[in-house]
Amino acid sequence: MKQAMAITLIALTATQTGCSWLGIRDRSHDYLLAEEMAPIVVPADLDSAALGQIYAIPTVLNDSVALDELDVPRPDPAAFLTFEQSVKIQRYEDRRWILVNQLPAQIWPRLRSILVRNGVPAAVADGERGVIESVWVKFNDDEALSHRFRFTVIPGIAVDSTEIAVLHQAVERGAEEGVEWPQNSDSDSREQALVQMVAGQLASNSGISSVSLLAQTIGGKGRVELVSPEVADPFIVVQLNFDRSWASISYAAQRGGFTIVDQNRSAGTLLVDFNDSEGEQRSFWQRWFGSDEQLLSSDYQIVLKAVGGNVEVRIVALDGSSLARKEAQRLLQILRGNMT
Repeated sequence: MKQAMAITLIALTATQTGCSWLGIRDRSHDYLLAEEMAPIVVPADLDSAALGQIYAIPTVLNDSVALDELDVPRPDPAAFLTFEQSVKIQRYEDRRWILVNQLPAQIWPRLRSILVRNGVPAAVADGERGVIESVWVKFNDDEALSHRFRFTVIPGIAVDSTEIAVLHQAVERGAEEGVEWPQNSDSDSREQALVQMVAGQLASNSGISSVSLLAQTIGGKGRVELVSPEVADPFIVVQLNFDRSWASISYAAQRGGFTIVDQNRSAGTLLVDFNDSEGEQRSFWQRWFGSDEQLLSSDYQIVLKAVGGNVEVRIVALDGSSLARKEAQRLLQILRGNMT
């Protein structure tokens, strides 16, 4: 008992005095006594590259608009579920995909784990391209065909999101060697079944958190970017075809304070009203009294224009003139945050 008390006393003493009782001076607070020193001057005939700044501050290319006044802007409305995982199955025309509001590097290891647990072994797992290809498998209800699946993981249109697409292929047994992947699934029902299985397990295992270092560059840069040229109006670049871009922008223009008043798809224009202060209350009274046409009035135009293989999106005044740069950037940021 006495020995235990002695050990406890020594431990408490060591905790209070640090390492000084061993003859080693405690240097943990020496930084408080540090003084500024003049930089070392290297003679002109010598190379000073090795004596550069250890903590160099890089040049920041700031293309944002400076505040004209010391005002604090209102926070942008949250248009996407940021604080809890959201898993959705979306479909546009003949394409179906899973949308998850997590980064591809987080989704990649979870997807691989789901496939392993469900007996879908991978023949190819390329984390840089975001592609998983299964081996050829046989189903009990189909004795004539062999089947395989390709899973493609890419950055989503929504901010910090991921899209997972599934492609199914079926060929006669014995003819699997050298077969090229089709453009669309051979069986929509088998594609749908696997999509639902993966989406269900992603949603049920939302607490799992891991990141793949190999998959951090999946799909490269995002497919939506807010561009702010120095001598031109800011705009959003969408790396999609016009149809998908129109669908995404139309969805975004009904959220976060925006309301569509009129639209002309052929011209690529949306007339919108924007109100971020009382949009919810106004919408309630409009629905209650049924007087949307009288209360709504358009404030801006959203203009979509196909440029090469991309689509550029701008917000302008009703007469087509440019908005103040600060206002245009703010509205575009809100619109971009609503996109999915």
